[in-house]
Amino acid sequence: MTDELLVVRAQLGERAALAELLARWQVPVWTYVRRMLDADRADDVSQEIWLAVVRGLPRLRDPERFAPWLFTIARRSVTDRLRGEYSQAEERSGAADAAVEDPAEAMVDRAALVSVLSDLPVLEREILVLFYLEDLPVEECAYICRIPAGTVKSRLNRARRLLRDHLEEKGYRP
Repeated sequence: MTDELLVVRAQLGERAALAELLARWQVPVWTYVRRMLDADRADDVSQEIWLAVVRGLPRLRDPERFAPWLFTIARRSVTDRLRGEYSQAEERSGAADAAVEDPAEAMVDRAALVSVLSDLPVLEREILVLFYLEDLPVEECAYICRIPAGTVKSRLNRARRLLRDHLEEKGYRP
């Protein structure tokens, strides 16, 4: 069954269709959020996202655009969380430190990449995550981020350059 059909059925009040959408998209959404935040915050933000989806699904006019709509909500939720934390941290100490290490992540082979990704500016990290890790095309990245496709391409270029520079600083050679 397609996402479009599940959305229409969920909009008509079928709980099983909503449950199927949740089951289908829960891991991709959590993975996206986790790549932008640490594990504890990812759980909280993911719950906020699904609450927004349940509330907003009846108003979704274009059911075949469910995935970009969903990731737009996820992006907005992550951005709101980061914005709130940055402002609170600035009020407390004058400097924000948004990256929090997850000790379990250090055991994973990809720990270096996760560390380097967390060092990147949010806009560049977001584009890398959407394009490479979520496998979304440039057009959907543009839709989610509400920027032109050309801006997505330039951010991808800058993000790749920054990622390469950070990896080289840590001793990795291309």
